[in-house]
Amino acid sequence: MADRRHRPWPVPDRPWVQGQTWLDVLFAHWSLPVEALRPVVPAALPLDTFDGGAWLGIVPFEVRGLRARGTPPVPRLSRFPETNVRTYTTVGGKPGIYFLSLDATNGVAVAVARRTYRLPYFRAHMSLERDGGEVAYRSRRNAPQAALALRYRPAGAVFHARPATLEYFLTERYCLYTLDERQRVLRADIHHVPWPLQPAAGEFEVNTMTAPYAIDLPDEQPLLHFAARQDVVIWSLRLD
Repeated sequence: MADRRHRPWPVPDRPWVQGQTWLDVLFAHWSLPVEALRPVVPAALPLDTFDGGAWLGIVPFEVRGLRARGTPPVPRLSRFPETNVRTYTTVGGKPGIYFLSLDATNGVAVAVARRTYRLPYFRAHMSLERDGGEVAYRSRRNAPQAALALRYRPAGAVFHARPATLEYFLTERYCLYTLDERQRVLRADIHHVPWPLQPAAGEFEVNTMTAPYAIDLPDEQPLLHFAARQDVVIWSLRLD
């Protein structure tokens, strides 16, 4: 992670605060009309579009090695499945991610992330099982109700997204955005190497992750990408 030449802007000049590893990441993306997402994204955050459409992503994966800077991972608290529902925004020339929801099995991680990152984390019942090169993933929560069940697998060679492509637009983002209690924009910077993407295949058995936002996903198969591993460090929130 020492190589930072790929970044669109420098890392902050202060220490990062947490690190984690993401395994068996699936990016499932749907193109949606801007008006479908605008009501659930704060007005202070403009919606990014590609080829005229906004994009919504559902991203299941496994977290491992979650740790605060300078401390080792805590057994039984540092490994858990997670699912993100996200879209994309750019503030001050810095493309980033806006999360509609983040589900995890780790109640401690959920509570800490809600407090320190002001993110809409929810505790959920989740499982992730591996069978050869395939992942079977299930998630269910009650408040608000949402569920996900699918199988997915890599389906091609590793590649790195090129600038100005859709894959780059969807994945190569180095910050997240949220708002404070006064509705001011906050940013947390993220650092990792370029995503080692692969084409992916998958079958959705259940997907109601967007039901709490009254967003209907298109019937067609989403755009799928897989990444076997990504090591990440994250900085604390700052006013943008």
